[in-house]
Amino acid sequence: MEYVWLLAGFALLIFGANYFVEGSAKIAAMLRVPPLLIGLTIVAFGTSSPEATVSIIASINGSAGVSLGNVIGSNVFNTTLVIGVTAIILAIQVQGETIRKEIPFTLLSTTILLVLISDIVLQQDEQNMLTRADGLILLLVFTVFMYYIFEAAKNSREEGFVQHQPAAGESWAKHILFSLGGLGGIILGGHLVVQNSTDIALAWGMSETLIGLTIVAIGTSLPELVTSVAAALKKQNEIAVGNIVGSNIMNILFVLGVSAVINPMAVESTIGIDVLFLIVLTALLLVVSRTQYKIGRIEGALLVVLYIGNMVYLVIRG
Repeated sequence: MEYVWLLAGFALLIFGANYFVEGSAKIAAMLRVPPLLIGLTIVAFGTSSPEATVSIIASINGSAGVSLGNVIGSNVFNTTLVIGVTAIILAIQVQGETIRKEIPFTLLSTTILLVLISDIVLQQDEQNMLTRADGLILLLVFTVFMYYIFEAAKNSREEGFVQHQPAAGESWAKHILFSLGGLGGIILGGHLVVQNSTDIALAWGMSETLIGLTIVAIGTSLPELVTSVAAALKKQNEIAVGNIVGSNIMNILFVLGVSAVINPMAVESTIGIDVLFLIVLTALLLVVSRTQYKIGRIEGALLVVLYIGNMVYLVIRG
C-alpha cells in the first residue's frame, strides 16, 4: 500500500506545482510584476516547491537522509537527465548570462555545501551535523542570489518569459483558488512522499539517504523534466538550462538552508562523494555550454549516460 500512496504523493506534487505556478504567475502578471521577475522567482520557486516541501517535511520529521539526499539527487537528475533528454530532442541554446553568472553561481553554491560538510569527507564521521549556523550561511548566500535576480529584473535582462495579458473580466478568485489548491496539493503530496518513501526504505533495508538520492529525487524532479521536454517538443527550449540552474541554486541554498535551520541534520559520510560528483557535473555543464553557446544531442546523450552510471553506482553502494 505504501507504493500506491507514494505514487499518489508524486501525482499531487506534480499537479500541485503546475497549478501553483500557473495561478501565482497570472496573479503576479495582473499586478504588473515584470515577466523576468515572475520567471526567476515565482516559476523557479514553483518548480522547486516539491523538493522544498519534501525536504522540509523530512527535516521536521527527523529524516535527514531523505532531506539532504532529495536535494543532491534532484540536482544531479536536473543537470544530467533533464538537460540531457531535452538536448537529445532539440539542441538547447544557452543564454550568455547563464554561462557567465548562473552556472558559476551554482558551482559556488555546491562548493560551499561541500565545505560545510568537508569534515565528513576528511574524517568519515557519520554523525556530523549540518547545523543551524550552516543553514543560516546557505540562506545568506541565497539572499545574495535573490539580490542578483532583482537587479537582473530591474535592468531588464533578456526576458525569457512571456507576460500574461489579463483578459477582460478575468477572475482574481480563480487564480487565487488555483494557487491555494496547488499549494495544498504540494504540501499533502510532500507528506505522503516522505512518510511512504521512508517506510519503503526501512522495509527494503535501504538507507534514507539512498531513497532520497534515487526514488524521492526522481519524483520531486518530474515537474522540471515534464516542463523541459514539453518546451523542447514545442521548440521553445532556449531557457531550459537557465531554469534548471536556477532551480538547482534554490534547492541547495534555500531548501537545505531552511531545512537545516528548522532541524539540524545528521549527514552520512558518503554524501560527500555525491556532492563532489555534482560539482564535477556542474563544471562539465559549464564547459559544454560554452561550446557555441548550445548543448547538442551528443552532449545530451553523454549527460544521460552519466546519470545512468550514477544510478548504478548508488544501487551498488547501497
